[in-house]
Order: sequence, then C-alpha cells, then structure tokens
Amino acid sequence: MINNPKTITFRYGDDIINYEVVRKASTLKGDKPVRAKITIKVHPDCRVVVSAPEKANADDIHQAVLKQVSWIWKSLEEFKAHQDYVLPKRYVSGEMQFYLGRRYVLKIIEDKQASLNVKLLRGKLQVTLPTFNDSKAELSKALVNKWYKHRARLIFQQRLKVLVPQVSWVTDLPSFKVKAMNKQWGNCSPSGTLTLNPHLVKAPKECIDYVILHELCHIEELNHSDKFWRLLTQVMPHWKDVKAKLDGMAELYLNE
Repeated sequence: MINNPKTITFRYGDDIINYEVVRKASTLKGDKPVRAKITIKVHPDCRVVVSAPEKANADDIHQAVLKQVSWIWKSLEEFKAHQDYVLPKRYVSGEMQFYLGRRYVLKIIEDKQASLNVKLLRGKLQVTLPTFNDSKAELSKALVNKWYKHRARLIFQQRLKVLVPQVSWVTDLPSFKVKAMNKQWGNCSPSGTLTLNPHLVKAPKECIDYVILHELCHIEELNHSDKFWRLLTQVMPHWKDVKAKLDGMAELYLNE
C-alpha cells in the first residue's frame, strides 16, 4: 500500500457517503506486472476504503464506487444499526448476551441462601448472587466474564483437537492462553504459543475455527505473506465469508 490516503465525499439520496482512497503499488508475478483491481471494503466502524492501482484516475475510481453504491449504503446502514444497538452493558436482567453465536437473555437472581453461580438455562444466562450490597452489577459482570473465560478454555481446547489434525505443519496441540483483548481475536508468538480472546466464545463455532486456523497458519508463516494466505485458503477455502461474519458482529461480541 502507498500512504497519503485521500477522502472523497458525495451525496446518495438524503445521505452523505465518504470514502477513502488508498493507492496500491504494482506487484510482479515472475517478470510480469500484475494489474491491480479497484476493491471496496466497508468496515464495521463505517469507514469505506477503496483500494486502487497507482495509475487509476479519480473518475474510474468514483465510477467503481457508484456501481457498488447500493451495497455500500446498505452495509453502512447495517453497521450503523449495530452501533445504535451497542450500548454499555449494565449487567441487569433483560440484557442480551451471546454464546456460540446464539443470543441469551441475562437473568439476575438474588437469593441470600444461594451461592454465586452462572449457568445457561432455557434461553437465559442466569446469574445467581446474594443480596448483600449495592455492587451487584459489578459482581454480575465479574461472574459473567469469569464464566466466559472458563467456557472459552473448554471450547478452544475442543476445537484445537479437531483442527490440528487438518494442518500438516502442526504435529502436537499447541499451548494456548486466554486473554481479553480489545482489537484482536488471537495472536501467535514466534515460539508457537497461541493467545485467544475469551469473547470469541460468543461467536459461532465456524468463526472460532477461522481464528484458530488463522493462528495455526502463523505457526508455519509468521507474516501475512502470500504463503500464509495460501495456507489459510487450503484449510478453510471460505475463510473470507466467515471473517466477514465475525467482523460484522465484532462490536456486539466485544461489548462488555
């Protein structure tokens, strides 16, 4: 990529759409240059980024955007709706929680005789706690996050056992740790240790598999090289669709 992106603004109906143009340098395949294409991506934070070849003129880029403007507008509306829906959690009964791609209603039960407990029960994530002070929201949050971390360790271990045999370059189950992160679903250290975000357990198993396979590919290829993407495509041919699904729900899954 070439730096110094340029932002263009235009009107679509009653709405204003901004898009950022980022120029792509030419690449070579053997001795021959590979012609780059104009690509458009709408991000969950409502940024529209257009990647264009160095020599593409502004009119060609804008025409490419106009051809996709209906899709761009719909994508922006969907992401805006997500943003309107994502409010800070208060950890009170009636809030929405996620687990393995399904929605559950949070139910807080106060019982002086009961012990602290979190469990899934008939479409609800039920938190039981004694009524001894006014900090029940903080206590509920701590209990829910602890429950997610526990479930994440179990699910990640299960999925690793299924997925590792599918990648020929990994012979043993890699060690992994669970750590909450704001901007990453996972990472892989140079030594091959995986770090996985416990919030990932809120996503469907297919999305969990995508992140784990992504990090397993990094055991063979630490950088996002062409070889890396070939490996990922080899083990999950439809990874782009799965990634798009995960990206589309990221704000909801990461919301605490």
